[in-house]
Formats: sequence, structure tokens, C-alpha cells
Amino acid sequence: MAAEAVGGQGTVGAAGPNHGLRIFLIWLPSAIIADWLLYFVYGPHMPPGRMSTSAASQQFDIKVMSVMAAPVMIFVLAYGAYAVIVWRRREGDDADGPPIYGHARIQATWITVSAVIVLCLAGFGTYELAAPGFAGAGAGEGPAPIWTPTNGTPLQVQVIAQQWRFTYRYPQFGGFETDTLMLPVNKPVQFNVTSLDVIHSFWAYQLGVKADANPGVDNVAFTTPIQLGTVTVRCAELCGLWHGAMFDYGHVVTDAAFTLWATTTERQLSSITAMLPPYSTTYDPTVISTINKAMAKAGIGGANGYYYPPQDPVQP
Repeated sequence: MAAEAVGGQGTVGAAGPNHGLRIFLIWLPSAIIADWLLYFVYGPHMPPGRMSTSAASQQFDIKVMSVMAAPVMIFVLAYGAYAVIVWRRREGDDADGPPIYGHARIQATWITVSAVIVLCLAGFGTYELAAPGFAGAGAGEGPAPIWTPTNGTPLQVQVIAQQWRFTYRYPQFGGFETDTLMLPVNKPVQFNVTSLDVIHSFWAYQLGVKADANPGVDNVAFTTPIQLGTVTVRCAELCGLWHGAMFDYGHVVTDAAFTLWATTTERQLSSITAMLPPYSTTYDPTVISTINKAMAKAGIGGANGYYYPPQDPVQP
């Protein structure tokens, strides 16, 4: 019976139905419909969305991989369902099935199709990772970027991670530090991500940006916000007791609104900025005490990295 499924080879294949053709006719329209639904209906809603260039690139990658994977999955499901329905054991049938010694054409086809799919995905993934202007490894370029944006001078935002909060410095606006992430729309952004204590991970979900925050390391990530809205920022690396509470929200605003916010904040925090160590891509842990004083003056309490909640009675 199973021999019939691979093209009619075996003792009873010649007079039986063409099971291979049947399965193909079930699979082909199903695969076309599934790919159409994935790309055009569900595709625009796939994570992480299209709020930035890196997010849009990652959404496109997911759509392409889904479209390539769906026909394979549907073939496996269709073949399995067909086998259960058509080749199931009948009442009173206790005979063994015919021996199968292989089918060279089926084996060659399977190996060829599988190899083409894998090689295409490998080539596509390599191009998306390495080509200038694309998302890179989750939009994170690491400490040595292989490309930089060419559509203007990027806004620099330093992300400083610590137990258990992110703060942000804006070196092009006097180097003030704040716990508010504000970005202008349609302007390239360069994130310089570092840590004051342990390993964290800066994950700006809607922007499609994810970069490790390692002490003593400056990990760079580029993106360009292309839609107004709110950005969820989380730590994606287990970093201690309050890791689950290490999140905040950023905002993508108009260029005019960002400029007003940045200049106003720079002026309001000027006395606190003077207490901070000079802007650097990384910081020596011995300067944390200086940062503590500045943050305390800004009304942001803590200990350790200076962000341990002061209302907690027990500190790790």
C-alpha cells in the first residue's frame, strides 16, 4: 500500500490510483492559498511591525521565511492526513504491506528540493545580515559597525543599563542624562549601548532594535523611526532580582517636538549634567558614585547601580 504513495511502484501500483498526483493536487492550491494569506493578509501585522526601518526589514524577513516554510509544512500535513485516511488499516486486513526498497526519483526530488530551500534561506539570511542599510543582527551592529547610515548625520543616544533600569544620554545636546527615551521621526538614530554593572540587553521592540549592554563595551545599533508612536523598552538578558521590572517606554515624536524637548531638557538639567562624568562610550565603575549624586539631585533614587528601588527593605 505504501509503495503506491511513491508513484505506483510495487505489486499493486499499476492498477491503483495515482496517489502522488492526488497528494500534489491537494498540496498545490493549499500552499498557494496559505502563502497568499501569510504574505498579504497576516504579513502586515507580523512582529515587530513597521515603526522603523529595522523593524520593517525584520518583518519582511519573517514574511519571506514564512512563505518558504508554509508549503513544506502543508505538504507534511497533507501527506500525513492522506496516509491516515487512504492507507489506514481496513477491517479484516491482517496482511503485511508490500516491501519497499526505495524510490530513486522520489529520493532525488526530496534531496534537491530540501537543498534548494536551505541554500536559498542561507543566502537570503546572509544578505539581510551583511548588506548595508539592513537590520543586521537584530539591528545591533556590535562594537565595530560594518556600515553606517548614509541618509544624514544620526542622532546619538547612549543607552546606559544597570540594575535595574535604562537611562539615556544625548551627547549632541550637552550630554544630559534622563530616564526618558525620546526620538524624532524620519531621522537616523545611533544607539550606543553599554552597562554600569552586569550584562543587560536593550530591546526596543517596536523599533526592531536589540543590542547587548555589556560593561566596558560600546555596542552600536542603527535605525530610523518612520512612524510616530510609543516604543516598549525591555531588558532581554536575565540580570538579577528585578530583571522582570526593568522596562520603560520611549516615544517617537515629530522633529519639532523632539527639538523642543531636547533643548528644554538640556537647559533644565544643566546643573545635573555638570555633575556627571564627561560623555564617553563606556564608563569606569568607579564613577558610579558621581552618577549617584547627579541622579539623586534629579529625584531618581536607588543604590547599587543607583536604581535599586529605595522602598525595598532588603538589598541583594
